[in-house]
Amino acid sequence: MRRRILCVFPRYAPSFGTLEHAYALCGRTRAFMPPQGILVVAASAPVDWQVRFIDENISVARAADFAWAEVVFVSGMHVQRPAIEDINRRAQHCGKTTVLGGPSVSACPEYYREFDYLHIGELGDATQELFRRLDDDPGRPSQQQRYQTVERTPLADFPLPAYHLAPISRYFLGSVQFSSGCPYRCEFCDIPALYGRVPRLKSPQQVTRELDTLLETGVLGAVYFVDDNFIGNRKAARELLPTLIDWQRRRGYPLELSCEATLNIAKYPELLAMMREAYFTTVFCGIETPELDALRAMDKGHNANVPMYEAVARLNSYGMEVVSGIILGLDTDTAETPARIREFVERSNIPMLTVNLLQALPRTPLYQRLAAAGRITEQRDRESNVVFLQPYERVLAGWKRLIQEIYQPEAIYARYAHNIEHTYPRRLARRRPVSELKASDLRLGLRTLTNLTLRVGLLSDYRRTFWRTVWPLLRTGRVSDAIHVGAVAHHLITFTREAVRGRHNASFYSPNPTAARPARPQRAPSSRPA
Repeated sequence: MRRRILCVFPRYAPSFGTLEHAYALCGRTRAFMPPQGILVVAASAPVDWQVRFIDENISVARAADFAWAEVVFVSGMHVQRPAIEDINRRAQHCGKTTVLGGPSVSACPEYYREFDYLHIGELGDATQELFRRLDDDPGRPSQQQRYQTVERTPLADFPLPAYHLAPISRYFLGSVQFSSGCPYRCEFCDIPALYGRVPRLKSPQQVTRELDTLLETGVLGAVYFVDDNFIGNRKAARELLPTLIDWQRRRGYPLELSCEATLNIAKYPELLAMMREAYFTTVFCGIETPELDALRAMDKGHNANVPMYEAVARLNSYGMEVVSGIILGLDTDTAETPARIREFVERSNIPMLTVNLLQALPRTPLYQRLAAAGRITEQRDRESNVVFLQPYERVLAGWKRLIQEIYQPEAIYARYAHNIEHTYPRRLARRRPVSELKASDLRLGLRTLTNLTLRVGLLSDYRRTFWRTVWPLLRTGRVSDAIHVGAVAHHLITFTREAVRGRHNASFYSPNPTAARPARPQRAPSSRPA
């Protein structure tokens, strides 16, 4: 039988890191980046099955979509839990069998008692067993069935993600995965429990095949490596980078690359030099806090292997802009912590920081420690599940005050001005003749620049600050840098103003619906190509 499978990816809540306020400036962009996991599952389905994909960050699955399908597959993280449950209700209301996989259900299957099938763990033997079951009978079982992976499929045997099913040109970034797992044991992180401490790897050739496919399917020009830690296996990263360098050279450097890595990447200049040659332009580092005692308490002392300011400056010297994660609400925090973080932001000149209240994720050492101490709460009116040592209202007020200060237009544009002078000029000079650019690329750049000029340069209350920073870039032909600075700053300023007014949760990782939910995306067409 040719089974009909509808893969649905749930909406995210707005956050500092998903850049949704920049989308309106970028033409048809509607979502951050394509989800790797569910696209890999879609590609793993039996070849005679029909598979469709809907990302509800772009368009909502309609009754006609559910009517077409026999089985609805869903995947997501804890923060997407309300949206995951909403998809399940809608699909079952249409009489459809529902299957849930991904990191949230793998960590906490008890959260999802209403789904017909649970897939726990990564792609592997459970996946094939589930496919066989659905091939025999796609109907709803009398009670929930669980399939748990024992033997994982090696990443080297992963299929090419089903990028062809996704509207790649509508994402802000493309996404690709090279490794899974991280050797560190940061107290708040669930990666070691979910994916292991020994990074597993794809081959460099797999990665470049995926990059080829992303280009063919319309990626907008930037790709994020979604690895838990790009240098979790430094030897493997060193082996990958020459292949990426060769690919970029042969292709004419069509993509800007970015990744997530621990801050101790600054210890390895030969690695940074190769990343520069491969055109990595951004590195997300989970700095978490500048307070060294706090880093040691959370088992993240490796962040201090190189003095932090020196580490950030070293990454900048190789042309890489640093993005940072910051956490408030740690047990080591004091009333002075927000001021110390603000000082760190000003001195480091990191433009973009995702500042969140601490959230204890299940299957982490932090969760176990706090649960044992009776310090986990599920109160729906709180923006974190942690009972802080400081009064909750003080922590929340400190978060609001901090983000308001670091995302004042003058403050963020001053940090961008530092990077314009000290980081961007250190990047490899990409020389792509205008004749090699697609007409669609030129139209997108012109449309984005026009939108930016209108919405920020003419209508915003910080337009003078914008022009003071951006005009020198435009005058010297650095249009892409001007667009990057203006679009990202616009998101951060807008998101912060909404968050201070209480429209967004102070912890991106919390599924509690304490703040306004994002508007539902535009409705999708009733029929889609398989």
